[in-house]
Amino acid sequence: MDTFALGQHTVGRVGFGAMQLPGPGVFGPPRDHDQAIAVLKRALELGINHIDTSQFYGPNVANELIREALHPYPGDLALVSKVGARRDEQANWNPAQEPDQLRADIEENLVTLGVERLAAVNLRIHSGDPSKVGPVDKDLFPRQLDAMIAARDDGLIDGIGLSGVSTEHLQIALDRTEIATVQNAYNLVDRTSQPVLDLCTERGISFVPFFPLGSAFSEDNPVLGHPAVRREAEKLGRTPAQIALAWTLSVAPNVLLIPGTSSVAHLEENTAVADIVLDEETKRELDAAAG
Repeated sequence: MDTFALGQHTVGRVGFGAMQLPGPGVFGPPRDHDQAIAVLKRALELGINHIDTSQFYGPNVANELIREALHPYPGDLALVSKVGARRDEQANWNPAQEPDQLRADIEENLVTLGVERLAAVNLRIHSGDPSKVGPVDKDLFPRQLDAMIAARDDGLIDGIGLSGVSTEHLQIALDRTEIATVQNAYNLVDRTSQPVLDLCTERGISFVPFFPLGSAFSEDNPVLGHPAVRREAEKLGRTPAQIALAWTLSVAPNVLLIPGTSSVAHLEENTAVADIVLDEETKRELDAAAG
């Protein structure tokens, strides 16, 4: 599998996202605990060394499953989390954006995962819609960066990540410090974050698209249902998800995938996209498929 740098770590370009391990709505225990554990163990067997998680997945559920399945962790495993939100008893996603909240939630991630340091933690900018990017808060954002820099300097994290950001956010951050990774919504039909990806590519920063197969919270799926994706999947004998993920990998060498699943079979399908090479005609057609 091809690799790319995630801050101080070198990871395979196909990782694993833990968001689907908890119950429905990313809340509560998994539907099948043993299957969730099996998925995590199989991920490492397949050579995956990048796992993306968060304390607010569950809450705590994803982190606790990762610890149960994989601790003590292999030395090359990059555990990446995110902060900026919390869950309440009604499963709402509430902002937790103040610097003291960010620090507390970084520390809680360390406790639930059973580690002293994380490969990176993403500061998730809250916009009310996970697929949208909000404006820069000129008062809050610098203070958030202060908290993330302090966490790195104190040895809690190796790298600082950003999530749900604009090029303005990213440039402000880069003027202050090194950025290890950026996570934004990006897929075949929604390329709103293309300028952010382009800046990351220029600066050698890993870009991790979430919702690469379309939003997990949307009933219809314009990515998997796109005629070009379905046609190429049939032609190549692959699933639509594999074609969409393979295209996403082809966009730039710094793109890292973290497709999530609670199924071992789907995990194996997702990991196999690293071996798919799209021909030039297919690539051109999918490049032109933006909605």
